[in-house]
Amino acid sequence: MSGLASLDSVQTAASILRAPTPPAWVEQAVRSWPQLLLDHANCEKKAASTALALMFTYPEDRALTLALSRVAREELRHFEQVVRAMNTLGIAFARQRPGRYAQQLRGALRSADPGRKVDLLLMSALIEARSAERFALVGPRLPAPLARLYAELMSAEGRHFALYLGFACSAAPGEWRARLTALAEREAWLATAPDRTLRFHSGPLQPES
Repeated sequence: MSGLASLDSVQTAASILRAPTPPAWVEQAVRSWPQLLLDHANCEKKAASTALALMFTYPEDRALTLALSRVAREELRHFEQVVRAMNTLGIAFARQRPGRYAQQLRGALRSADPGRKVDLLLMSALIEARSAERFALVGPRLPAPLARLYAELMSAEGRHFALYLGFACSAAPGEWRARLTALAEREAWLATAPDRTLRFHSGPLQPES
């Protein structure tokens, strides 16, 4: 069964998110767009790495591995596009401490298969959905090169969301909705609760004491 099968009745990327991005995060991101862009570049590398890791973990799932091979290549092209934008805008590349989002979302996944495979696919769908939402929120308010780039990437994230969610539906038709609800609640908290560091998937910065 194709990973895109039965998606006519599945929610759109934005509708699986249990909470919208807070306006405070949007304002902070627009003011700190160079920092946001640097984290975005790292996110594209991580997205490619996630696709490759799933390919190696589930090599027997030929349809999944072929689809993820294409996703990994596209994510690396996105990384290259972001780096070119950074060069154009004079933003230096630098190491960053990882934020809490991905690590703590991954901590909510089941540790053994077959459940872990479903959870990994749903986690990836949620991350892509959040990315698409935030591209739409901040893109129009950023410098022109980034506004155009983010409009393109928003569409790509929507496709990746559909792919990951479709494969999760195929892998566990009887339980994916319940697992999506549980993981989406965790994702919503991580994306909206006050955070110590501004990242592309963080919550808004907590007020200084």
